Amino acid sequence: MKHLIQTQDLRYRYGSREILTGLHLNIPKGSIYGFLGPNGAGKTTTIRLLLGLLTPSGGSIDLFGKELVRNRVEVLRQIGALIEVPSLYRHLSGRDNLEVLRRLLGLDKKRVEAVLEIVRLQQDAHRPVKQYSLGMCQRLGIALALLSDPELLILDEPTNGLDPSGIREMRELLIDLNQKHGKTIFLSSHLLSEIEKTVTHLSILHEGTLAFEGSVQELRRVAAHTQTLEVEVDNALLAREVLLLQGFAVETLTENLIRVAVDCKPTAAHLNRLLVEQGLAVSGLVYGQRSLEEVFLSMTQEATIAADSTLSSTLTLA
Repeated sequence: MKHLIQTQDLRYRYGSREILTGLHLNIPKGSIYGFLGPNGAGKTTTIRLLLGLLTPSGGSIDLFGKELVRNRVEVLRQIGALIEVPSLYRHLSGRDNLEVLRRLLGLDKKRVEAVLEIVRLQQDAHRPVKQYSLGMCQRLGIALALLSDPELLILDEPTNGLDPSGIREMRELLIDLNQKHGKTIFLSSHLLSEIEKTVTHLSILHEGTLAFEGSVQELRRVAAHTQTLEVEVDNALLAREVLLLQGFAVETLTENLIRVAVDCKPTAAHLNRLLVEQGLAVSGLVYGQRSLEEVFLSMTQEATIAADSTLSSTLTLA
């Protein structure tokens, strides 16, 4: 089986608002697949559709090579999921939380200790969950999702709210689950910088439409072929306004420096001419390549850069 998840022309409408508009996804078996997009792009809606919690307005969903609607119970048995914040009994210990679900599923008692070891919570398993950090709660949520030993894990923003140490621990856990335990992982996030080092494949969703799907290497090739031009001028604010009116993507770096996306040297020459014609003094033009984060932001047309982005100022798109 080449793909564990495939959607064809997947659509979802809420009232008069169309949340997803013809989504085609192909999640390879054995991958860590990043499902990226800004908040409100339709990521959680897509996950709820994949889990059968919502009914599509159109299109189809195939899981493990079988159509979801006709084989819902069979395919969902092979999936573990963590959507947003895990539902935990905070007065119980981590081990007891797992024990409750184990009994409901009728699983072997040894499975509880096995998943505690996988998520590295053995030493804290006796403590009540109310004493857990957010990162520990997220790992316990993943342990609950792993209890039935599913082939596919679907995780919605598992690093949301975590500190850098928690993000690193989560990244190491996901890679371990994929490489040592053979899990295919479908992972949503609104920040490329958080999961860039984790995923093998990814897609970028913007306003319910797929802007990109492929491997991380393919996205790097897109970035390598998308150049930027750092332009030194006497008035960066005015230069920005001039170029925005002409449809350029402009990032203000300092009061005398802007960064502009360009596709070729003739475009750079045209840009230079536009600025000079408006009475601006251009004192420097330097080429560079766009980062993955910049490519992601341009595809999703975000007006502002996330707080932990490697960029340091605001990106405005026409």
